[in-house]
Amino acid sequence: MALRRITLRDFVIVQALELELHPGFTVLTGETGAGKSILIDALQLALGARSDAGVVREGSPKTDICAEFDCPAHVRPWLEDAGFDADDVLLLRRTVDAQGKSRAWINGTPATAAQLRALGDMLLDIHGQHAWQSLTRPESVRGLLDAFAGVSTSDTAARWSQWRADQKALQQARSAQATLQQERERLQWQISELEKLAPAPDEWDELDAQHKRLSHAQALLDGADGAIRALQEDDAGALSALTQAHALLQAQEHIEPEFANLADILASSLAQANDVVHSLHSYLRHADIDPQRLAELDARMSLWMGLARRYKRPPGDLPALLQDWKTEMRELDAATDVEQLQAAEATSAKAYQAAARALSLARAKAAPKLSTAITQAMQGLGMEGGKFEVSVTKAPEPAAHGIDDVVFLAAGHPGMSPKPIGKVASGGELSRISLAISVTTSELGMAPTLIFDEVDSGVGGAVAETVGRLMQQLGSDRQVLAVTHLPQVAACAHHHLKVAKQKNPKGTTSTVLAVQAEQRVAEIARMLGGERSTQTTLAHAREMLGHVAAPTPAKDNGWLLKSS
Repeated sequence: MALRRITLRDFVIVQALELELHPGFTVLTGETGAGKSILIDALQLALGARSDAGVVREGSPKTDICAEFDCPAHVRPWLEDAGFDADDVLLLRRTVDAQGKSRAWINGTPATAAQLRALGDMLLDIHGQHAWQSLTRPESVRGLLDAFAGVSTSDTAARWSQWRADQKALQQARSAQATLQQERERLQWQISELEKLAPAPDEWDELDAQHKRLSHAQALLDGADGAIRALQEDDAGALSALTQAHALLQAQEHIEPEFANLADILASSLAQANDVVHSLHSYLRHADIDPQRLAELDARMSLWMGLARRYKRPPGDLPALLQDWKTEMRELDAATDVEQLQAAEATSAKAYQAAARALSLARAKAAPKLSTAITQAMQGLGMEGGKFEVSVTKAPEPAAHGIDDVVFLAAGHPGMSPKPIGKVASGGELSRISLAISVTTSELGMAPTLIFDEVDSGVGGAVAETVGRLMQQLGSDRQVLAVTHLPQVAACAHHHLKVAKQKNPKGTTSTVLAVQAEQRVAEIARMLGGERSTQTTLAHAREMLGHVAAPTPAKDNGWLLKSS
């Protein structure tokens, strides 16, 4: 079981519909223009199809579609990775308002249309009445063969992308070698200039500090000497005054205890002042006016300033600038290393070719098997002696999908040479070949629900009955929904839904009714002979239903149906 229930509100010409679906093969029938494909359209919208305001029933503010599925095991990891609840039931909902704005939810959590489409690929496999048109498109043909072979092109495509990137890098290196070489020479000259200077980190700050000291050496010496005299002058010096003050306080501290604290402070000041005098004497012994060192500093700093002005940078930035240029040079060397790029391109080319050959081998092995399976299906669809062939040839150029051209060829009659499927003349033959392909490949996917939207167009008679039996057979393993106009197909279904259009003063609405017993006989008779059923068509309808009756795949608990 897969699709459990679908609920529509104000969708196109449906006012309200709640329909429960069952396992097995279900057909939807109805008069031309009744909207037989309306449920299919609604399902596609619920599963991320492009939306517009045209799907909203006239006069309504919005359309609301809900689709409830049993949650297949292979879908649960995707739901968990995407942050959705992975319960036994999977509920998809989508609304579209009258302005065309769409909103979507997965198990009650807001979702994007892209996420709905990703789920749709895992839940439903839809075969349309013009499916044969996709069989003329190379990507669709390759996809069917690859699915039948059980292979993926993802690895080949990834290796192709890497190869193309390596080819581009190599081509750019070759075409830009002259320009890159000029750039390399410019960088090399700039680096050599700075390397001659050899600027060390923080060197500029140290040079600047030394230069300032030597430039003001005489002032510094005079300052130190003056400070010593101010502290040590015999009678007027600060040390002499501090010593006198300290002695006076000490002499009276036995009377005034507070003087003892003050005397201690003066003692500390005397000690610090003596330290200053000692340090200044040491400074004067070592300090000197050094014109030669000053000249050296001037020369060194001139080099720094000259290069800083040339490259329009603060002098302190020169060490970092040198490192940046060296990094740029290494990158440039790598970009101009044609030999290395050639080696990388050759490696990625080899990896791509290996993946493409493995893919091609798998296709070549699967092609005859797929050809035989579809040919056999064609025999039962009124194309006795017809032949189907999957042609795998070497492509003129390698591509992301590999090194093969895959074409579907078909011959509708014995003795005819298979031709590309798009050149088969008869529209009926195209439909039957497409149906044969659909039935043969429908078991490849993991989608638990298959939908056939008038794929039986252009067939009739015994072939139509064969189509019905094929779908009935598919319905024994998977859920199958088919929109059909053929009574032979409808008679083979396990369940039958009739789509009817009703007119009222407020407009036209479409309803879907489950028909059983005599109601189903009447619908089959209508499909056989038109609106006015006769005893002959009714008898024929009963005969058809009795002739193709098959057991329902799962217990039928009845229909839950509400429509208006």
